[in-house]
Amino acid sequence: MFSNLKGWEWLIIVALILLLFGAKRLPDAARGLGRSLRIFKAETKGLTGSDSDGDDKEIDPPVTTSESQANTPTPAAETTPAEPNDR
Repeated sequence: MFSNLKGWEWLIIVALILLLFGAKRLPDAARGLGRSLRIFKAETKGLTGSDSDGDDKEIDPPVTTSESQANTPTPAAETTPAEPNDR
């Protein structure tokens, strides 16, 4: 689609973009796009790096509690509630 455009056509497209967005907003938009691409690239490297490193083997198995530990009341449940003040 864009391979058929000649030099003067690209110049017209760039001039239209400058008119639409303004010279002030274009550097800010390019800076934001660059930051976004940098973050995206770092995240994709992190995903591919974690698959090949074998980090999954280092994850500890979940800790299970026995029924006797699960049924023991907490200290907060043993305390008696305070009596309301009648004023």
